[in-house]
This record gives sequence, C-alpha cells and structure tokens, in this order.
Amino acid sequence: MNATSSRPAGTPDQAAPGRVVLLTTSHRVAPGLLSWPAWQALRDADRVLCADGAHPQLPYLREAGIAVDEAAPTAEELVDACAGGRTVVVVATGEGEPALTDGLARLAGSGRVRMPELELLPASYDLPGARLLDLVQVMDRLREECPWTSRKTHEGLAKYAIEEAYELVEAIEDGDRDELREELGDVLLQVVFHARIAEEDPQDPFSVDDVAGGIVAKLIHRHPHVFGDATATTPEEVKEHWVRTKAEEKQRTSVTEGVPLHQPGLALAAKLASRVRTAGLDVPLPASEGIGYELLALAARAEAEGTDPEAALRAAARAYRDAIVAHEERIRSTP
Repeated sequence: MNATSSRPAGTPDQAAPGRVVLLTTSHRVAPGLLSWPAWQALRDADRVLCADGAHPQLPYLREAGIAVDEAAPTAEELVDACAGGRTVVVVATGEGEPALTDGLARLAGSGRVRMPELELLPASYDLPGARLLDLVQVMDRLREECPWTSRKTHEGLAKYAIEEAYELVEAIEDGDRDELREELGDVLLQVVFHARIAEEDPQDPFSVDDVAGGIVAKLIHRHPHVFGDATATTPEEVKEHWVRTKAEEKQRTSVTEGVPLHQPGLALAAKLASRVRTAGLDVPLPASEGIGYELLALAARAEAEGTDPEAALRAAARAYRDAIVAHEERIRSTP
C-alpha cells in the first residue's frame, strides 16, 4: 500500500505543491461578467488574493460570496500559501502582476523550490474594437481637465478634420503602413472629439454611441443583400442597392443635393459628373471659355474613365516636385 492510499478522502496531501491561478480580467468588459471556468476556479480556491483594493471586480466577487483578501504576496509567500495542495487564485491588477510572475519564474529557474502548478486563466476577453472604449475614456478626461481640449468647439476643430483627412490620403498614396495606422487614429480622434463636444449641447445633445448607432443602422439598411433578403453578386449590383436605398431615405429633389460645395474644385466637378452619370441624366457641360471650364471638362472626362482627378493631379504634382528638387540639386552640385 502506498502512502497516498492510506489518507482519508478529502484530506490534503501535505507534500503536494498546490496550484496558483493568475486570473486576468479586462476593464473593457462590465465587472462581474466572468467566464464559467473563472467562477469555478474562484469558488474552488482555498484562498483568493488581490493586491488592488479598488479592483472593479472585488464588489461583484464578494457579492457572489467569494472571500477576497487584499494582499500582495511575494513569490515565496505565494508558494508557501500553496503548500499542502492548496489552490490560491490571484486576481491580477491592470498591470498583470509582473513583479509576482517574474519572482515565480526566478524561483522555478533556481531548481531549489518545488513549485506549485501555475495557470494563467483569462476571466474575460476584449472583443474586437474594445480599445475604442479607452479612447472614449481618455477623451472624457481631456475634455474635463485639459485647458486646450476643454475649450474647443465644432467650428474650431473643423480645419483639423480636413487636415487629418488629407494626411490620411497622403499616407495611403505613399504606401506607408506606419503612417497609415497613425493617420487613421488622428481621423478617429476627430470623430470622438466632435462627439464628445456634442454631448454638451444644451438643445440637441448626442454621444459617440449615437454616432456609432446611426452608422450601424445605415450600413445595415443599405446592405439588404447582407442583412436582408436581397441578392447582389457584383459590385455594380451592390452600388445599385446603395444608391436606390439612399434615394429612398433622403427623398431628394435634385442629384446635386448632399454634394459639399466647399470641397476641392476637381473633386467637386468629378462628384457632380458622377451624380449625373449614375442618375442617367444627359446634361451637357457648360459651353464657355476659360481655364475653369477646361478643368471641369477634364474632371468630367476623368470621372467617366474611372480616374480620380484629384489623385491624378496630386500624382502629377508630386512628379513635378521631384523634378524641382532634382533641378535644385543639380544647381547646387554645379561648380
């Protein structure tokens, strides 16, 4: 008969090293919404520890009957707490307990300590897009505490939205992935910033949730081939659905409604030509003299050929810039 078989059932094995469960949670998920394995580990644990007395999960754990000790044990103390086959759950703080895990790694590497079983148990997970909640929280704090941010208005920010959009286009055309990621963030900031300002309007407030909810509803409604019973197998059919649904929503009396007249001239000309072509209208270009009408004709021709005249002109302007720089370098290098 071996030594283990002589122990009564349920008696801890005093020689067993026990088990440590490092329980991680996401602050982007509502407190208390933990996975079933996490709740099992918490209920089965001999002891539950948390170094942060203000951890958002603690009130919910205690409400569920889980006794939590506010303690920050060292690696050695944690190993001792597991002696005798006990299980200790450590509810990790936002930093993930790096000092504790580093200490446990050093003990394990020393080879002099019989280590408990170590388990990392994610109790809640971030869904895609969860970091947007961080941006909203940061924006809230800046709006309340930053002397510059707290005074900004929609009108005062308008120019930045235009600048950031152009910088995003430049990053796309340059093919710079790092710049693309950064400029997308700057454009996103403008959306969140304006939405935060809008919350304070005394007459017609709305929030970033209202903004997101509006675009979600629009996307679902304008994609009946994805979210409804309609069928579309080609990009052309998708566009047809979009145009038809948008027309029903807007109830516009002219194809020119909704075209922003303050956009760059070539883009404006191309947009108007696109609206005319899509609607199947036969509207001749104005017959008049001057460079403006010549540019209008070129923009309309580019749109009909599937070319963005603004992008084409930017590409040509860049080539011209490179030629200027090369010419200047030749001048400087000439004795």
